[in-house]
Amino acid sequence: MEGKHKSGFVNIIGKPNVGKSTLMNALVGERMSIVTHKPQTTRHRIFGILSGEDFQVVFSDTPGIIKDPKYRMQEQMNTFVEGTFEDADLFLLVINPGDPLENQEEIFQKFDRSKAPVILVINKADESDQETLTQLADDMNKAYAFSHTLVVSALHQFNTDALLKLILELLPPGPAYFPKDNLSDKSERFFASEIIREKIFLQYRQEIPYSCEVVIDTFEDEENIIKMHATIYVSRKTQKSIIIGQGGSKIKSLGIEARKELENFFEKKIYLELFVKVKDNWRDDEKSLKYFGY
Repeated sequence: MEGKHKSGFVNIIGKPNVGKSTLMNALVGERMSIVTHKPQTTRHRIFGILSGEDFQVVFSDTPGIIKDPKYRMQEQMNTFVEGTFEDADLFLLVINPGDPLENQEEIFQKFDRSKAPVILVINKADESDQETLTQLADDMNKAYAFSHTLVVSALHQFNTDALLKLILELLPPGPAYFPKDNLSDKSERFFASEIIREKIFLQYRQEIPYSCEVVIDTFEDEENIIKMHATIYVSRKTQKSIIIGQGGSKIKSLGIEARKELENFFEKKIYLELFVKVKDNWRDDEKSLKYFGY
């Protein structure tokens, strides 16, 4: 049995907002990465681990490639993407119909240097027609020699089973890199902070979500309840008052939505306290970025 065990790192690459996180969640069968309709929701490289008796797939969801980074934080997000070109056993390049891939040549050169097979995944099939999808697949395969091309809808889990079957076929023989019952390399605190951050993305507009970072200060896992205190850090004083809202209305609503989602995720009652602090221009401050895990 040992000789037949397959394993590998499957790294998901693509522009912001092409559905990389939704695809990983569909493949792993768990909600690993936060998903919103806004680009640059994913900021860290997150492993989602799918294990069976004779295989282990370590999916890696990365931030989208940011063409012109405006902050040190975005530069750091791009370095997370760079890292995925170095350790992959297999790549999934995710694109959308009608949304051309930028820096194609540069990405293709990185694939060539890696020598790992690349599956072209055309996502959001439900938003397009057959002719457009066929044309896009033809054009992309003229530009680069992909090992396979699949059309999927990650959101509706159309063809994701076929993609998973193909991934398992292409994986090399190897050991399990993580204990078989692990679903990710990230801690429970990380997922809690990401869920709160997702709710900020959904509840607030414009620049506010991009200026926020969430830190779980305390996480007490008791028998029937998890008690947590979280701090939302913002870049400027004016943003703090927007997060809190008039008479605390906005942060109360945020707390209610986050708690519901946390209870779904942890399958346990949650007690959540939220605080807001200002860390001036943290996105350009090395010390702050280090503290926040970038």
